Amino acid sequence: MSETPFRLAVIIASTRQGRFAPTVADWFVRTAGQRADLDIDVVDLAEHPLAHVGEEPTAEQAERHAALSPRLSAADAFVVITPEYNHSFPAALKNAIDLHGAEWRAKPVGFVSYGGLGGGLRAVEQLRLVFAELHAVTVRDTVSFHNVWGLFGEDGEPVDPTVQNGAAKGMLDQLTWWAHALRDARTVRPYGV
Repeated sequence: MSETPFRLAVIIASTRQGRFAPTVADWFVRTAGQRADLDIDVVDLAEHPLAHVGEEPTAEQAERHAALSPRLSAADAFVVITPEYNHSFPAALKNAIDLHGAEWRAKPVGFVSYGGLGGGLRAVEQLRLVFAELHAVTVRDTVSFHNVWGLFGEDGEPVDPTVQNGAAKGMLDQLTWWAHALRDARTVRPYGV
């Protein structure tokens, strides 16, 4: 059993101008950063605009893809921070997922979602299907912010952090269990598709 901290890639899915994602992401990274068993790498898709699947990438897009792929590959686990747009998740996230394959395999994925009444949970349920197709393991517990715009103060902290902090701890406990089990398994035997 390895005691090396798990490399956690936190993927910020929203790329829209005026997005609320940085507020949620900053809170989550601060929360997860309190754990000694995680080495966090924040991947903001707004900073990595990629060519669309099937498009010939520009030189700049190819360079961004070449920089992003090893970061995803090095991750032992992922947390996707996603809003819900029209009962689904952002197109930039789907594109980034589809442009990679082996990077997701045999690794756990957790979710932090936000939105209106649904709190982003419909986006999460769709993402579970996508990640299952890519041979990733999604953890059961999620963190969701319902009617997110009223849940954070001007300082970027949750007004009442009790529920989300507890949910984050539960999700991260599950994620690190799976990260441990799957990293050990990948070390012993490469995952085959």
